[in-house]
Amino acid sequence: MSLHIRLAKPTDIEALLALYKKLNPGDELLSVADAVEQLEHLAKFTGSGVLVGIVGDEIVTSCTLIVIPNLTRGGRPYGLIENVVTHSAWRRRGFGKRILRRAVETAWESDCYKVMLMTGSKTPATLAFYEAAGFSQNKTGFQVRR
Repeated sequence: MSLHIRLAKPTDIEALLALYKKLNPGDELLSVADAVEQLEHLAKFTGSGVLVGIVGDEIVTSCTLIVIPNLTRGGRPYGLIENVVTHSAWRRRGFGKRILRRAVETAWESDCYKVMLMTGSKTPATLAFYEAAGFSQNKTGFQVRR
């Protein structure tokens, strides 16, 4: 089975929103028009975007990469990965690791000095997945939510 990875396009929005419903089932979903607007806004940040992994004509995995400008580290940006999701029917095939690898490669192409991601999961399998994808759990994360 071949996985094709590329940046999401406005025509992908409905399928992407359906996949996100599996990430956070209780979340209110954006309208298609609002989601397209957000995707176009994200694309204005060089190196940033929503990566989608496609098998046949189905989006089966996705993650968002944001390349953040920086005033330290000689002005080199850093990357933040968010909204990592693989459809449950397509898990355990390496697709999640492949899309994360592509996101990291894209960040390096944008001269990022590091790439970060956070997970709220404490599930050992989820943490092992991120470690197997090349991430190390070596910082303490904090957040505040509205």
